[in-house]
Amino acid sequence: MKIVSIEVFATQLPLLRPFIVAYDAYHELPSLIVKMTTDTGVIGYGEGMPDSHVTGETFSSTYQMLVNDIAPLLIGENPFHIERIHRLMSNAVYHAPTAKAAIDIACYDIMGKAANQPVYNLLGGKSHATLTVPFVISILAPEEMARQAAQAVSEGYTSIKIKVGTEPAVDVKRIRAVREAIGEDIQLRVDANQGWGNAATAMRVLGQVEDCQMEWIEQPVLADDLFGLADVRRKTIIPVMVDEGLHGEKEMREIIQKQAADLINIKLMKCGGLYPACKLVAQAEMAGMRCQVGSMVESAVATAAGAHLSLAKEAIFSNEMVGPLMFSQDIGVLTYRKNELILNESPGLGVEVDEELVRRLSSHSARIE
Repeated sequence: MKIVSIEVFATQLPLLRPFIVAYDAYHELPSLIVKMTTDTGVIGYGEGMPDSHVTGETFSSTYQMLVNDIAPLLIGENPFHIERIHRLMSNAVYHAPTAKAAIDIACYDIMGKAANQPVYNLLGGKSHATLTVPFVISILAPEEMARQAAQAVSEGYTSIKIKVGTEPAVDVKRIRAVREAIGEDIQLRVDANQGWGNAATAMRVLGQVEDCQMEWIEQPVLADDLFGLADVRRKTIIPVMVDEGLHGEKEMREIIQKQAADLINIKLMKCGGLYPACKLVAQAEMAGMRCQVGSMVESAVATAAGAHLSLAKEAIFSNEMVGPLMFSQDIGVLTYRKNELILNESPGLGVEVDEELVRRLSSHSARIE
């Protein structure tokens, strides 16, 4: 089997409501959809959702890198040779994980379809019976965040994740308001997205909310401040999760060495796809750390890839595969039942991509063969 063509579509996916985090606010999200075709007629789809604040990749730079630097190298390659494909990509360009993730996901989709197996069976088979997702709330006024959280609980959600990180004093009110609204039995996850900056500010906030029974605090300091993250971990009783501070194996080794976090948040767009994500899971297992698979708020394509990984690995105890719930239009369909994501047993990712919609949502595209 050989790759005979790769098409790249530059799309904008419309959100149901603005998505607001500490470092930006989004009304639509740029997504790069990859369509990979083989000489046997098997087609695979991948997705890259760049975030310049996290990986340093922009929408335009990722598109150009895929079209000009990565895709041409892979024509004639076997998509099953995933380690070789990653080596070719890494030899061509350093880092650029989102561009590589788009290719990686398309290869796994092809492998699953060719083998007539869902991707999770290629990653080890079902390790979990079900996948539950949290309800994610953007940064808003404390009372509005509390209202949304209470509504989500009434709809069957058992875990609430809130974004904070803009104003420490208001963040304390946000956390307290949401905890009061949802009661003591619902899990509360808090994500500062680097917004508190340093360990001193983070501890000032956390010291005021330690009684709020937070499941964890995610990325309370700047991404490259692993010493600060380790300092927070030593001084708080709240479990600490690293997100933006973890990209690939290099950062994982440093996090383990510095004992900087209790939990890790793996994102395919940060590490380069499913193949490198499996390596991070293995490192975490050796270090006795538990994992979450997070999302850049991706379409059904990359969301499905993360879901297959989450289902297959015992060390992955949590996932945030909620992207499709946040779009007013999506290029594929995933099934959610209240707070549960249901993966079907179809080969590959199990997502039927609406290529007509992909083309309608695209501002430009390119075909490499």
